[in-house]
Amino acid sequence: MTASIKTHRLDGKNVSLVFACDRDMVDLIYFGPALPQHENLEALAAISYWGPHENQPDGVPRGGLLPQAKNGYSGRPAVLLCQGMSAIDADFQLVDVTCTMDRMAATWNDCVSKLQVSAIWESHANDIFDCHYRFTNEGSQEIVLERTPSLVLPLPSHFTTMTSFPGRWAREMQATPHQLGANAIEMRSSAGKPGFDAGNWLIFRSITDSSVIGCHLVWNGDHTAYVAQDNDGRATALVESILDRKAAILPPGCNIRSATSIVSFAPHEDQLSDNFHQFARNEILPLRSQWGPRKVHLNSWEALGFKLSQASLIDLADEAAALGVERFVLDDGWFKGRRNDRAGLGDWVVDPDLFPEGLGPLIDHVRMKGMDFGLWIEPEMVSPNSELYRAHPDWCIHDHSDHRPTERNQLVLDLSRGDVMEYLVTTITDLLASNDIAYLKWDHNRRLFPAGTAQTEGYIELLKAVTSAHPGVEIENCSSGGGRVDLRSLAMAHRVWPSDNNDPIERLRINRSWTRFLPLEILGNHVGPSPNPITGRRAEIDFRAKVAMFGHMGVEANPADMDAEEQAVLAQHIALYKIWRDTLHSGRLWNLTHDDGGIYGQIIVSDEGAIAFAAQTGFTENFNVSLVRLKGLEADAYYQVTLPRPWPTKASRYLADPKLWENGLVLSGIALMQKGLPLPLTHPETAWIITLERKTGL
Repeated sequence: MTASIKTHRLDGKNVSLVFACDRDMVDLIYFGPALPQHENLEALAAISYWGPHENQPDGVPRGGLLPQAKNGYSGRPAVLLCQGMSAIDADFQLVDVTCTMDRMAATWNDCVSKLQVSAIWESHANDIFDCHYRFTNEGSQEIVLERTPSLVLPLPSHFTTMTSFPGRWAREMQATPHQLGANAIEMRSSAGKPGFDAGNWLIFRSITDSSVIGCHLVWNGDHTAYVAQDNDGRATALVESILDRKAAILPPGCNIRSATSIVSFAPHEDQLSDNFHQFARNEILPLRSQWGPRKVHLNSWEALGFKLSQASLIDLADEAAALGVERFVLDDGWFKGRRNDRAGLGDWVVDPDLFPEGLGPLIDHVRMKGMDFGLWIEPEMVSPNSELYRAHPDWCIHDHSDHRPTERNQLVLDLSRGDVMEYLVTTITDLLASNDIAYLKWDHNRRLFPAGTAQTEGYIELLKAVTSAHPGVEIENCSSGGGRVDLRSLAMAHRVWPSDNNDPIERLRINRSWTRFLPLEILGNHVGPSPNPITGRRAEIDFRAKVAMFGHMGVEANPADMDAEEQAVLAQHIALYKIWRDTLHSGRLWNLTHDDGGIYGQIIVSDEGAIAFAAQTGFTENFNVSLVRLKGLEADAYYQVTLPRPWPTKASRYLADPKLWENGLVLSGIALMQKGLPLPLTHPETAWIITLERKTGL
């Protein structure tokens, strides 16, 4: 570094970022716990770099926030440009850096292409920082942006591992560790949506302590994430949204902004999760403070599938109401021509054969039972066997050939067309205006091929139009489960469907990953049937219900297929969820760790108390497992600890004093966190709920 070095800082509540500027480079030299107000930033910069060694240029090349292939830098360039068919050998020179208390902007100009690039970092509450890039063509020729970063993150040297969350349908968000090194790690989605690749959710981990950095690309389309070290061992993460060729063309005098990425540092993973949760609650989710209690759902799909009739649905609604369900959701099969998954998409007209008087009588019955009504739609899709497609075969995404490959017997409507958007907006808003519908389950099952950025933007515009016309309607974002989960979509939605897989053991793993970033109240979590239709696993209703409580609870099974005891157990869990959902959906979440790898646990803590669960998926080596130690409690506060009924039948035999646990016992927070609770968790598919009411006056 030279004497011309300048430094700038951004601060969150508990986190500081420090940027160093030297020649054409702006580097992130510190990302960690909050620094003192009068920290000597120049000295901090001075200890951030080594001098040149024998096998590198005398002017040591560093990537910083805009890595570029000049001066011998060996990492991946952040920006690639073309004019016509020729690549541009760009030379970005730093022209300006400005910094305020909550915003840093650095700007470079390329003298060859006349492209101006700005990197903007901003500070938010809850120690969240966002980053994006702006590209302005100040020349006289159009420029093609082959690579447009949303985030360039030079990682502190002690962050040597990463967790990504790839998966597939019905097995989303599988936490996958990686060792960072010279061999690059690249993740890419190619389905026209984030899909199940999940490189848009990443966590980096320190080798020296428990500190973590999490990042998310706020984008509902394709993306890449690339992480590698340069030749000198400095690791950098580059995350970008993928633009199609048309969207990547930047005419003279025009500018575009990249998608936003959000980044957070925390001393441990539970704090990182809380940072993301509070950011979603306070800055992303639409009018979150006005939502009210998260209503218990019953969805018709696993109960009835396509075997719908008004009578069967009324019977199902009666069964749902008897359990304490608060929202009845009619899934696929309600519209004209939809007797199976091979026809009807696009024809969003109530089927007169199923509902001669429309949906009104069913909705009236549901309302009379004290529930509100929800409906499944898949508006971006069209079936080749539909009246819409026969009338407008050119409305689907297609190339210039006659070949139109389907997936799930579906094609995709082209949202770049004004006539398609007009049809969808009119159809959906008319459907909502003419029926008392409180909730839409908005699905998106087929991948996008061929696809383009216009489709990504069209989905957002369609959401905006529908929510603007009907702001009181809740929307669930579903895409074959968790195929399109991102904070951009959630700015106009109220929950996501994490997976089509309701198997409770699979859901424990899937939800563990989603809750690293998303709060429980937006994660739909339903009691499925047994045997599970995807895995074939059989599980007791007690286990399925306890797992489903930790999220936005619902039922995706037919109560008529349960015996009276099973119905009673399910109803008890629904009642317990209603008592504790305010804590579940506003408190701070901590993940419980245990030396038995088959045990999953979480605790949600509020000022008034806490609710926790511990679930066993395997079979233990020792009959008495280690005590379950709680987290997040106030050390010197006292809590009345209860194991609320219903209890798992077999496991409850091993409680030393059942009456004691039923009536509750009072312990300090420090005792509960340091010693823990002796919960019987020997057998597979056993779960316990623990409630803790904070006591005063002791």
